[in-house]
Amino acid sequence: MYMKNITQEVSEHVIEETLRGIEIPSPPQLIIDLQTQMELPGVKIETIAELIRKDVGISGKVIKLINSPFFGLCSKVTSINHAINLLGLQNIINIVNSIVLPQSFNLHKLTEMTRFWDNATDVAMASIYISRVMGIAVPDEAYTLGLFHNAGVALLIERFPKYLALLKLAYSEQNCRVTDIENHKINCNHAVAGYYVAKSWKLPVHITEAIADHHKTQPIFSNKIPCEEDKKNLLAILKLAETICKTYKTFGNEATDYEFENLKDDLFSYLEISEYEFEEMKAEMLDIGITH
Repeated sequence: MYMKNITQEVSEHVIEETLRGIEIPSPPQLIIDLQTQMELPGVKIETIAELIRKDVGISGKVIKLINSPFFGLCSKVTSINHAINLLGLQNIINIVNSIVLPQSFNLHKLTEMTRFWDNATDVAMASIYISRVMGIAVPDEAYTLGLFHNAGVALLIERFPKYLALLKLAYSEQNCRVTDIENHKINCNHAVAGYYVAKSWKLPVHITEAIADHHKTQPIFSNKIPCEEDKKNLLAILKLAETICKTYKTFGNEATDYEFENLKDDLFSYLEISEYEFEEMKAEMLDIGITH
């Protein structure tokens, strides 16, 4: 074991110094335009569709993703308008986000990061399903948290050449928070780095805060630290989605999700579900192709 029961917080000033020189990606113009349109009263489908269609590469990827087995559509989608009519505006914007977010980071790291972005997309998809099935949180917000929650990993890879090895070590610890190991070694962690990415993309405050706190969930669900209900519900969904999609294996190559094992009794109590019900949910998600 590396260290036991360490809890180390790092000041905001130290974190800002650690991240100095790293360019935190801003949303591309397409996302800014879409956000602007969605804030207007009486937003028009054609306006959103036209914005997406202007970027041929993005629109092609949107249609390809929608036609994938995950969505299980009876007929093929052939246009952005058709996609919006079938899935709704916010779902299409979520899909656009999932495509453009990885592209916003350093291009020479994209190949190295592919499996991490794939996992983020899986977690986002699983989060929508869990939110709908359990009837808690807003599904689109659950998706957004799932997609963005580990975006800080990409930032820290740019800053620290051996960061992935550190992250693997952090996920191997049974008695420490992942972020405590990161704080101890580099005076920063991927949760707070992801918080800065989310702020740059102008995500809602409770989502940015959930990103910052997504490895503080054990004291949150044991009621040792206070947490607003909307954020707590999103974090509950995220923790289920992460373990179902094996984030612990993607980042740490571990056979066990130690964080979830330490958390699950309090989490299941908060959600009022049993281990059996959770296993049933996992099986259902596997059957419909959300997890693999």
